[in-house]
Amino acid sequence: MSWPEELLRAGDLTTWVSAFVIAFAVAFMLLFARQILVGRLATYAVTDKTPIGDVLAHIPGATRQTFLLVLALYTGTLVLDLPLYMEHLLDSIVIIAVLAQAALWADRGIVTGLSLYLNSKQRSDAVGASTVALLGFIARVAAWALAALMILDNLGFNVSALVASLGIGGIAVALAVQNILGDIFASLSITLDKPFVVGDFVVVEDILGTIEYVGVKTTRLRSLSGEQIIFSNAELLKRCIRNYGRMVERRVLFTFGVVYQTPYRKIERIPAIVREIVERQPQTRFDRAHFKAYGDSSLDFEIVYFVLNPDYNVYMDTQQSINLEIFRCFEQDNIAFAYPTRTLHVYDAGQSTN
Repeated sequence: MSWPEELLRAGDLTTWVSAFVIAFAVAFMLLFARQILVGRLATYAVTDKTPIGDVLAHIPGATRQTFLLVLALYTGTLVLDLPLYMEHLLDSIVIIAVLAQAALWADRGIVTGLSLYLNSKQRSDAVGASTVALLGFIARVAAWALAALMILDNLGFNVSALVASLGIGGIAVALAVQNILGDIFASLSITLDKPFVVGDFVVVEDILGTIEYVGVKTTRLRSLSGEQIIFSNAELLKRCIRNYGRMVERRVLFTFGVVYQTPYRKIERIPAIVREIVERQPQTRFDRAHFKAYGDSSLDFEIVYFVLNPDYNVYMDTQQSINLEIFRCFEQDNIAFAYPTRTLHVYDAGQSTN
């Protein structure tokens, strides 16, 4: 007996009509439920205003009508007296449809979440966008690969042997591209740990520059002289990085010396003079001023203050203003700055000692 004949013998006319009515009713209910669910979740996303709400609102939209029709037809066939092999075939079709639809839902959730994350990064520091995009792609591939393996297992294929062979091949590939993988994981570390972001001014050993781009494999700096310097991510994280972009305030220490001929009263007044000058400057906080030491050719003073703005130009303008004010005040008070000098005493051997 051919399969069309077996299919016709699965029920009489009334049974077949019942099967079609049930399938039609279930299809209508599923399509209507999808529309209601999409609308409710969209309203929830608007009122909730969280990333999770946005992701949940987009996932039901990935539900395919084909999937709903398969479920409806399968429900209708439950009233039929089908041969055993047909029942097994329908079971396999439904399982494949469910797995494929689950992969579609996962794919839509990953894409939506990734899109929201990348948009937030573009509005803030933009670091790690390439890495996150790569991780999203890997997650999508993993979701579809898992669904494919489960479908193959349901169809009777030996999935264990396939997974074992893929594992051996994966190890070989990983060994071949271990440097690239190292850079990718370093990029992931930069994305999650954020030791620096695009726009930060950093010093990497003897190299100074501004972070211009953070990619999957490399990070690019723009040096002070204008050229672009490229580091591999793995090598960059092995080096000592000084990040001036995270500076909140700048501590400044400077010294100067006055001549030994300076009177005691003037030496005693110098810390107070410098303190008054520093405190008059905007965006500064005075810390201390001390007569530090007796130098080889000067009486040395040490001054410490803070510039409350991390900008380097603000620091230089402030230091210049302080230097000029110190020079002006010392000039008014006849306080002389010291500088290295050498006194040469000449002795005339022919001169009488009397």
